[in-house]
Amino acid sequence: MSRDILILPGDGIGPEIVAEARKVLEWVNERYSLDLVLHEGLVGGAAIDAHGVPLPDQTLQAARKADAILLGAVGGPKWDKLETAIRPEKGLLGLRSQLELFANLRPAILYPQLAAASSLKPEVVSGLDILIVRELTGGIYFGQPRGIRTLDSGIRQGYNTYVYDENEIERIGRVAFEAARKRQGRLCSVDKANVLEVTVLWREVMDRLASEYPDVELSHMYVDNAAMQLVRAPKQFDVLVTGNMFGDILSDEAAMLTGSIGMLPSASLDRNNKGMYEPCHGSAPDIAGQGVANPLATILSVAMMLRYSVGSNEAADAIEAAVSRALDAGYRTADLAEAGVSSVGTREMGQAVLDALAEA
Repeated sequence: MSRDILILPGDGIGPEIVAEARKVLEWVNERYSLDLVLHEGLVGGAAIDAHGVPLPDQTLQAARKADAILLGAVGGPKWDKLETAIRPEKGLLGLRSQLELFANLRPAILYPQLAAASSLKPEVVSGLDILIVRELTGGIYFGQPRGIRTLDSGIRQGYNTYVYDENEIERIGRVAFEAARKRQGRLCSVDKANVLEVTVLWREVMDRLASEYPDVELSHMYVDNAAMQLVRAPKQFDVLVTGNMFGDILSDEAAMLTGSIGMLPSASLDRNNKGMYEPCHGSAPDIAGQGVANPLATILSVAMMLRYSVGSNEAADAIEAAVSRALDAGYRTADLAEAGVSSVGTREMGQAVLDALAEA
């Protein structure tokens, strides 16, 4: 039975990196007889330019019908002055909420070839393998009421609402416990329960769930301490679970432990493992069109898609092994290259992965 894959290149470097990831996807599709049917659509700034909105109805309908979605990136200074409600990022948030993609999985793995590229000492990060599980459709990014208002004093005030209910916490908690069960069996729940009532409830629900997973060791950590510990001793962590805002920040911090955010893929899943897959980095408008962006996070996102939504571990393993072999061969984009070492461009890195696949 064929599966529909919706490809949304987006903005900035999105079209460049997605082009290389698509080549890899097409290669494994043929090699492993996956019967994937690929379609493309518009989202973000590209959709605003074409249709006046960041998430056109035709894109949302195509996303609903698709078995999985591959996204590049959205946003850029071209659209920064638009009203918040119609900025490119609303297209991304709309997909997450409309498709109920509540579970964001962000692995932070240090390839041994890139130990020198990390901002930390090799002995601190060598062997790093962390999974951050981020709740993606609730919290302060979606809470109501929100807005900017003028007080009686004439002073303008911005306000947002940070809210989670028990069901939202429990469903992301279960995803995290299940993930920890398949890894080293350690789960750290990150909150700010000493200040925020929302995360007092978060901690209570996580403690309640822990009784159902006696094989998983649950610990708690305040988010400020977690941020410090990720830099001080990151290998103490196995799986971290946290809310939308904290997860957004901590996963970007963890990215730099791996040498570059250009190496981090992600999966955003619903209850049935239908997902949207995207690199953790943004649209990088400062280097868009220059052909120097790192496509590896997007290529590794394809591997996650094949593993979680398509069910082909063999093809996923092949892509991840090919990325490792390309790094073994010395290929580095500018974000990964050490000082004085020459780098390759987006297409060259993508081709290196394809060549490694073909040679396996």
